[in-house]
This record gives sequence, C-alpha cells and structure tokens, in this order.
Amino acid sequence: MKIVLASGNKGKIKEFEKLMPDDDIVAFKEILGDIEIIEDQDTFKGNAIKKAQTIYDELDKKGFKDVIVISDDSGITVPILNNEPGIYSARYAGKNAKDKDNNLKLIDNLNKKNIERTKAFYTACIAIIYQAEVYTVHGWMHGEVINKELGESGFGYDPMFIANGFEKTLGELGYEAKKEFSHRTKALNLAQKVLELIL
Repeated sequence: MKIVLASGNKGKIKEFEKLMPDDDIVAFKEILGDIEIIEDQDTFKGNAIKKAQTIYDELDKKGFKDVIVISDDSGITVPILNNEPGIYSARYAGKNAKDKDNNLKLIDNLNKKNIERTKAFYTACIAIIYQAEVYTVHGWMHGEVINKELGESGFGYDPMFIANGFEKTLGELGYEAKKEFSHRTKALNLAQKVLELIL
C-alpha cells in the first residue's frame, strides 16, 4: 500500500515506517516539495485533518487520484501547567523550536512551580483521507513528566516522560519498548483497522 505522509517531522516519518513496515510510506515533500501548513486549529483532530486535507488537495491538483494521505497531530499535555504545551508541543519554545528548546521550556516551567514530577499524557490523532472521505482515530499514553532529560532515544519530550507502569523515561527505554504502548502505536492500530475497512 502506498501512503503519503503529511508530515515533515523526521522523527514521525521514521516512526511510521517502523510501525508500518509492509507499506510504502512516502513523505509529501518527496512529491510536492516544501509546503507550509499553518496549524491554526484548536484541537489535535482539527490540525491532523487540516494537514491531511491540504496535502490531499495538492496531490489531487497534480493528478494523483487514487492516493491515501495520512497525517498525525500529537503532543504532550501537562494538566498542572494549564494543559500546556498541548497542541503547541512542537512549537512550545517558538515557531522553529527544536526538541531541546521545547524540553528546556517545559523544564523551566516545571521548575518555576517547584515541580519535579507530575501527571502528563500524550495524545495522537491520525487523520486518513481516501477518495475524499476523512477518517480520524485517537491514541493516548498516560504517565508523568519530570523536570530533567534522561536517555537519548526517541524524540520530542520522550527523555522527560515516564509512562505508567515504568520507572524509566521513554528516552531511556528505547524505541522497541515504546512502540508496544505508545499513543501513536495505539492510534496507528486503529488507523490500520480503518484502512482495512475502506480499501
């Protein structure tokens, strides 16, 4: 199955490729080049749909008719920090922020409240567009966020997040452990069920 991924995030692209090894995953940039998608919706679902729809429409203009577009919008939510960073997870420290910048801002905000460890959760919404129909699924991973980075694996806030039932951060556990229970794995499992139904 050929799937166009509406993401430029290298970490996400690698994760999709590992989670869907039997499918031909192509990043939209390989076909369309650079396209800026303004993520101006107020939910993960809204942003996921907007990304998928934008890429689907551009592919349609170029004559790609029988194509599946998948997008993902995801992030971490820390309830004690007024649910930050939430939908702003990828740009928490600014528009072109790198993972390290975002992590340092979250650590700083936790330290301002003298919080070493507190409840947090990841959300992933996957949007699928096929033959102009839109489908969405969600996955969640609950745990705690800490005020430091531990481990080198994963990307984003993984070095700061300890999933329920574990003592190590996702950065310490590594990808093979994380993929068994991550928010994106849960959402992708549901997405695969949707694809089986619609194809």
